[in-house]
Amino acid sequence: MTRPTFAGAIGLAALLCSVATQAAMPREIRRAFLDAGVPMTHVSIVVQDTAKPRPMFVYDPDRPRNPASVMKLVTTYSALELLGRDYRWKTEAYLGGPLENGVLRGNLILKGYGDPKITKEQWQAFIAALREKGLDSISGDLVLDRSYFALPRYDPAAFDHEPRKPYNVGPDALLVNFKALQLKFAPDPATAKVEVSIDPPLPGVVLKRAPTLVDAGDCGDWRAAMQPAFDDRGDRASLRFAGGYPASCGERDWWISLLDHAHYVQAMFEAYFRAAGGHFDGGVKAGRVPQGATPFATLESPPLYDIVRDVNKLSNNVMARQIFLTLATTAGPPPATPARAAVAIRRFLAAHKLAMPGLVLENGSGLSRRERTTARGLNRLLVAASRSGVRDEFASSLPVAATDGTLERRFRDDGVAGQALLKTGTLEGVRAIAGYVIDRSGRWFSIVALVNDPDAGRAAPALDYLVQWIYDNGASFEAALRR
Repeated sequence: MTRPTFAGAIGLAALLCSVATQAAMPREIRRAFLDAGVPMTHVSIVVQDTAKPRPMFVYDPDRPRNPASVMKLVTTYSALELLGRDYRWKTEAYLGGPLENGVLRGNLILKGYGDPKITKEQWQAFIAALREKGLDSISGDLVLDRSYFALPRYDPAAFDHEPRKPYNVGPDALLVNFKALQLKFAPDPATAKVEVSIDPPLPGVVLKRAPTLVDAGDCGDWRAAMQPAFDDRGDRASLRFAGGYPASCGERDWWISLLDHAHYVQAMFEAYFRAAGGHFDGGVKAGRVPQGATPFATLESPPLYDIVRDVNKLSNNVMARQIFLTLATTAGPPPATPARAAVAIRRFLAAHKLAMPGLVLENGSGLSRRERTTARGLNRLLVAASRSGVRDEFASSLPVAATDGTLERRFRDDGVAGQALLKTGTLEGVRAIAGYVIDRSGRWFSIVALVNDPDAGRAAPALDYLVQWIYDNGASFEAALRR
């Protein structure tokens, strides 16, 4: 046999082996999507026993589709591998002058390194550390060094014309409290008024008019009923509610985003430094930490394995963007840019022989109309993660069926409750699910299902059926392939 013929025979044998161990998608799964009114031309599926070398079955696996928030799996797995499970971000404070008898004769400089999770409580602890080190008063300004990220101009209204929604907050090297405010509404029948509180209570954010309390009607779209108006100037903002708040709503919360990043940080510093007994009445400006300067105080983030749980379980977009940008620093020195972050992830995938053709990365969060991946490529990543040294950290970051995160109220009446670890993805025209299903014998099955369709919302029952089917039938189906 000649060499070309011998090589061809090997290729044919490999193809026959592949066909023999990979079946067509079961008809009942196809029927579930068709019954939901979702054309199969808009669906991609891959299912694999993670202990096996190839998928059990696939359907249109190589077509690039928008994965919505399922893209966070690419970002978080890459981060666990490249940064390490115990990686921590830091935020530093520097003195821009002498500290004399508790008074800083100069500016206080804050430098951020992209921490995704500086909560209100952590910020208070940071302020307390400044006070404990003897900082009582600041004669100068607050200088923000945000140079660790180099970002293009960001428009929070660009994605869906909802600039006040916290999920549209852009990344920043000095992100504090997700740049969010919690509005709390509490009806008081005794005074026939609605008490409105703003948390954190920031200077420069003013409530000019509370909604009136109305007795009639159900709660319904209570936000729209209040006829809110937000006047956001970047450095200050006011809120006014011209409508009514139904008493039937009881107490409600509404999370919004106001102010630009710099003035939000200034307001947070001013509010909590004063609350801790400090004195500051300066302004805010951009600047850099002087070369060779020593930090006066440092705030460390929780470890990365804790951060990725929030990202995946709660599908936090701005946190995912912060991690994505941080990855850029693994491929070169800062400042981090989105383009460099994408390069870092592609290098990681190539180094681990994780082919993901069709991958398009924009911000790593999935809150994008441009991002794309294939079901086969994403499944390769899931299988690799299940065999990696960070399997436990990665898998435990995923929402658990009927238990927590975005799956807390899903699969409650199904046998798969508690046995599926799945990231969900939802955008207009997109429904996606990806992760692992663990059957009764403890076998792990990876699953990726991407639906891009104008009526993608109708696919939810079919996606749930697919997950339950794997739990019930995955092992027996896989065994049948070997016969």
